[in-house]
Amino acid sequence: MKVKELATSAGVSPDTVRFYTREGLLKPSRNPDNNYQQFDAEDLRRLRFARKARQLGFSLIEVRQILDQADEHHSPCPMVRDVFEQRLAEVEREIEELQQLRKRMKTALAAWQDMPDGTPDGHTICRLIEHWDDNPPAKQVEE
Repeated sequence: MKVKELATSAGVSPDTVRFYTREGLLKPSRNPDNNYQQFDAEDLRRLRFARKARQLGFSLIEVRQILDQADEHHSPCPMVRDVFEQRLAEVEREIEELQQLRKRMKTALAAWQDMPDGTPDGHTICRLIEHWDDNPPAKQVEE
């Protein structure tokens, strides 16, 4: 298969195929007649795998490590579980932080509704930001 054929078969762009080839995840041979890269079923399998792993949040380095372990006939599954558990904990922490940010943003927006606009006077820059939490609204903002 040529680059475009592989890309179409895997549901990615030709640039993605070229990127993964440069990164060493795909190992095409060269056609002796025209020196074009020739990809085979193994490259298609690796490309599909890499795409799925990336969709699950694995980094390019992690995908390479998984493929390297598989190439050495070692099961990468224990490493995949460990990395995935760590990544899930990170994502859950990020979600919690974003939920807290969302709550602060909604609270600020509610407080700003009743605050007058101010002009910078040498003591303030933007009163909305500087005083948003001085008098929190009596009613908590719904999440």
